[in-house]
Amino acid sequence: MGCCSVTQSHTGIDEVGPDEIELLEIDGTGLWNLGETKPSMRNGTGPPPPPPVRCSSIRHLTQEETKPVETRISCSDIQVHHDIQMVLWGWSKEEVHHKIYTQPIREWEGRAAHTYGDIIYSSLVTLHNTHTKAMGERYLVLFSFHLLILALDHAHHDFIYEGILPLSSLEVDIISQDPSSPYMFEISGPMVDSKIFICASASDRKNWMDNIDDRRYKSLRQQLSPSHSALAYLLPCDETWKREELKRYLLRAPIWQWEGTSIQHMGLPVALSLVHITNSQRQGPQERLLVLFPLDVLILSIDCQRVHLKYEGRLPRKSIQALERSALPGRLEFELTGELMEPLRVSCTYPEDYQTWIFQLQQPDKDIHTISNHSAPPLIPKKRRS
Repeated sequence: MGCCSVTQSHTGIDEVGPDEIELLEIDGTGLWNLGETKPSMRNGTGPPPPPPVRCSSIRHLTQEETKPVETRISCSDIQVHHDIQMVLWGWSKEEVHHKIYTQPIREWEGRAAHTYGDIIYSSLVTLHNTHTKAMGERYLVLFSFHLLILALDHAHHDFIYEGILPLSSLEVDIISQDPSSPYMFEISGPMVDSKIFICASASDRKNWMDNIDDRRYKSLRQQLSPSHSALAYLLPCDETWKREELKRYLLRAPIWQWEGTSIQHMGLPVALSLVHITNSQRQGPQERLLVLFPLDVLILSIDCQRVHLKYEGRLPRKSIQALERSALPGRLEFELTGELMEPLRVSCTYPEDYQTWIFQLQQPDKDIHTISNHSAPPLIPKKRRS
């Protein structure tokens, strides 16, 4: 028997056309068969179709809605739709996303873009530098748990990597103080510099605010398992490639309870090791990730599931010193001492780690510094006969 199917005539998910009611027939296999019904009606060779059975919802609508509804699409609407689709360099948003996933991005760091998952939202924005007051175009890409910032090379139609930020460490706020640029929002966090973005429209800004808030909430609430954490693969860092990947990971990973200057301003990591640290206040050794920067030594703790990093403190290199305690196999220990701090006994797992820390943190004896800093006594000028 026949049944009424209500469909919409449209070309995309955002366009709505007039309703169409088509008579469909079910063939012997139980599938909708429209291709055979229409020819039989045109040619008149088949038996006359049974009268259509109208759905009650359609009858109800036809009784109440007596005024026809017309949808008019003007040329300007088509042009606006075309402009929205062609988001960058004459490319559609889908084409831009495909380029980000598959084509190399200049100065890219870290794992490939496609490993960050689906792109939730993206658009062309303007970055406002609060320090220099400079303005520049950027293409923002929102992944499930990260925000990617790309600069543009219009001449070569290329993207330039500027950073990827974890959503769990970001705060997002609307800026409405400046009436001349009402579509602005700001991202900030303990590990990133504040950035102000200007959107092309109010709807674009709303999309950014809603999507970032939603994904940030999910990233904070999601309990990641070790199989989804990069730390689970990179620890223990017993191979060179793991160390290098872990250095890059630290510069963009969220670190709980961070204090002070953002990690991006500490420079590039020089060395890192998974060690055990003991001091006079603790009963036993505590596992820590020790990271050496040009001016500081960063101390981080890791949860038991190898998922989260937590800030434990930092020590300025100029005020600490590494003293050898034991270089015997199985007991690679040195002591960190310095001004205004309790001595820390550090135990390494690998001999190369021990040698690196001793070499980097051993300071010459202060007495040598004192002697070398004394200036020579002034020479007494010789007397000349007049």
